[in-house]
Amino acid sequence: MKTTIRFTSIAACVVLLLALPANAQKIASFHLSGPVIEKPLPDMMGLGFASQKMVSLKDLLERFKQARDDDEVRAVLLTWEGVSMGLAQVQELRDGIAQIRAADKEVFVQAEELSNLTYALAAAGSHINIVPTGDLWLTGIYAEAPYAKGLLDKLHIDADFLHIGAYKSAAETLTRTGPSEPAEENMNWLIDGLYESLVDMVADGRRLSAEKAKALIDDGPYTASRALEAGLIDSVEYRQEFLTKLKERYDDGKIVKNYGEDTGPDVPGDFFSMVTFFMDMIHGTGDKDTTPAVGIVYVDGAISTGTEEHSPFGGSSGAKSTSIRKALEQAARDDAIKAGVLRVDSPGGSALASEIIWHATQRVAEKKPLIVSMGNVAGSGGYYVSCGGDAIFADEATITASIGVVGGKLVTTGMWQECLGINWHEYKRGNSSAIMSTSHRFSDDERARVHRWMNDVYVVFKSRIEAGRGDKLAKPLEEMAGGRVFTGKQALALGLIDRLGGLDDAIKYAAAQAELGDYDIRVVPKTKNFFEMLMEDFGGSDDDEFASTSISKPLFSADSPMLRDVLPILNRLDPVRMRAVLQTLQRLELIHTEGVITMMPEEIVIR
Repeated sequence: MKTTIRFTSIAACVVLLLALPANAQKIASFHLSGPVIEKPLPDMMGLGFASQKMVSLKDLLERFKQARDDDEVRAVLLTWEGVSMGLAQVQELRDGIAQIRAADKEVFVQAEELSNLTYALAAAGSHINIVPTGDLWLTGIYAEAPYAKGLLDKLHIDADFLHIGAYKSAAETLTRTGPSEPAEENMNWLIDGLYESLVDMVADGRRLSAEKAKALIDDGPYTASRALEAGLIDSVEYRQEFLTKLKERYDDGKIVKNYGEDTGPDVPGDFFSMVTFFMDMIHGTGDKDTTPAVGIVYVDGAISTGTEEHSPFGGSSGAKSTSIRKALEQAARDDAIKAGVLRVDSPGGSALASEIIWHATQRVAEKKPLIVSMGNVAGSGGYYVSCGGDAIFADEATITASIGVVGGKLVTTGMWQECLGINWHEYKRGNSSAIMSTSHRFSDDERARVHRWMNDVYVVFKSRIEAGRGDKLAKPLEEMAGGRVFTGKQALALGLIDRLGGLDDAIKYAAAQAELGDYDIRVVPKTKNFFEMLMEDFGGSDDDEFASTSISKPLFSADSPMLRDVLPILNRLDPVRMRAVLQTLQRLELIHTEGVITMMPEEIVIR
């Protein structure tokens, strides 16, 4: 008799122990903690041991659908702790909640405290409960951006940058102590749009007028009791009391923890079958999936040239052009993939890398429908890679456009001399040999030549948009370019995108364009498991054209020595601001390595 061992998370084991009869009433429970990410995480062991602290938006929306369609599920319970997400992701999750409610299933939210964004999500539910000592911090949109010129001055570093477009202010965070007038005008336009989205979510969820929602926001924050009096929540009870009443409401229904979470594959119990199982896990079965599918390719993070470096212990190195180009080429040549969706959540980055990815999207679009889905941010280079899609979807609160170019260099002579006592003596041959040297600011002649080079990049950028958007644009492109930033709702009115909607909407549209009935949804390339990544670390991947023999991390990465060892106090005192500062400093490295970048204006902290 064959036995089977099933590897599961602790939470999934609890569910198995509480195995329910087929006719039992279930309350599907979803608990969120940590960041809601875009790109699905690798399975740490190929056995369902993926990180419990993060969940991908795609996986969460699929589990919402499962609860919606499960006849045994009578209601949904949503809880969270330390969760972080963007406003656009909130909108997509709200759409998922709306679909559950449309299936005559109530969605209950239980929380200890709520912030602007988590309340915007909670407001989509049927019933909101906060514990008696909890708070509701519904206070409106507050945004701030770091300006690092003072830091560079202290280090005797001079930032010498140029930009194409009056509103292209990405370099201002390094060259000024505050925004220029055009940059401030641009950001105020953007924040107005984000605030409008928040007001709409509150008003729609609680069935209020926009004026009433604004008045309630202006009167925040609230204690739990005041929030109840204001009609912003529905009950004030301790968690256990609330859950007891919830189960009684559904005839002693059972709360299914971590509903729909993948618990991993069945592992054979006998030795030889187990060996085969693990060999297949490492090398694959060789079977090609021929089921018609919509393939999703992710552009997630800052865009730069090179190959993405995965770690078997989590993390990756951003949106790398070589890896994304390969993924798009795979989607183009795979006959089972009938349509593609490019999911973009990126502030932009390298102009060269953006062009490489754009070109790869055209290879897909020549063979099959390619639909773009924008996440929280798809700006500058993020818009560059998007503009060639057959249709572009964005959420109302997506931050996009920022069509412009930034370039320049850091002058470090003062740092070497004043801080370290080191002098440099230069030798040069050729008029332009020192044009990008860190020893001096651009001369007038050098500045003119760099500006000409950047303008050529800008012309190509605009030509890609004009070719992709054509007469869909509501006004001349130059009136929308120059670094101007828009929300998804504003971009729709300008013809920069085609429809408002989330990832699920884009997938359905892609399937309809390919005339698909039943179809799978497949991430391209397939997410690797622990063993596959480990083997790549030891011997390289057969898929890599150029194997990387070393892994180098940016100086200013989230787990860099600077953050870990030099700035631990600042990171503990104000981690949100610290991340924004580090992301601003990462631009120094990106400009240094890439020369010209197409990047969002600022690293904005939104609270």
